[in-house]
Amino acid sequence: MSAEALEAQTTAGAEGLSAIRARPRQALIGFDFDGTLSPIVDDPAAARAHPGVVPALSRLAPLVGTVAVITGRPAATAVEHGGFAGLENLLVLGQYGRERWENGVLQVPEAPPGVAEVRAKLPQILQNAPEGVTIEDKGLALAVHTRRAAEPQVALDRLRSIVAALAERTGLVVEPGRFVLELRPPGMDKGGALRALVAERGASSVLFAGDDLGDLTAYDAIDALRKEGVPGVKVCSSSDEVTALAERADLVVDGPPGVVTVIEALASALA
Repeated sequence: MSAEALEAQTTAGAEGLSAIRARPRQALIGFDFDGTLSPIVDDPAAARAHPGVVPALSRLAPLVGTVAVITGRPAATAVEHGGFAGLENLLVLGQYGRERWENGVLQVPEAPPGVAEVRAKLPQILQNAPEGVTIEDKGLALAVHTRRAAEPQVALDRLRSIVAALAERTGLVVEPGRFVLELRPPGMDKGGALRALVAERGASSVLFAGDDLGDLTAYDAIDALRKEGVPGVKVCSSSDEVTALAERADLVVDGPPGVVTVIEALASALA
């Protein structure tokens, strides 16, 4: 995708791109990690950023006000798996904004008590789960993955009510995703993190790229910001597993390689 071909499919998205081009130093460019900067893999621990991500972000970051990764993963994990440690002008908000990594400094709050209770009880209630179901401990949240099960969607549907009941008992909420059910404290979402960062940085325009259901709150935030006079762009890293984002996006690209192309095109347009 050349800089000239970086065109949104909606009028609002085109206005957002124009605003970013006009005042890049006041722009906030945000990205989800898994499925957006990193291909989805069976084992979350094996996820790594697409090889084009770091070079592309290295070009873009000096040209705009803020480049941020907003992810449900722990911030330190995203930095490690993304290869972001050496990148300048990059902010990583982990655990939906509860954790923050910037300039090599990591800030992590104490986990609510419900998380410890889920950590203790979740293995017990999953004893009879289908083979291949795994638990990912994110520190401030825990995720149940079914991607490695023989029938991932069947396993997910079977476990949904059990996980929801545990979340209710422990004061947590369930965030569904691509063959995953995540139990996390309430009040944690990417939309809130994005809005807070826009306010903190005084951003006059915003772009966010995501791929999964957890990214819809960031889309909601952009819709709200537009009504408040802040132009925005919603980019979807598309997949066959989730279509809800593509239906609302201003620009739909083909997975992480497409997102890399968008980053490169933005850098070329602003250079």
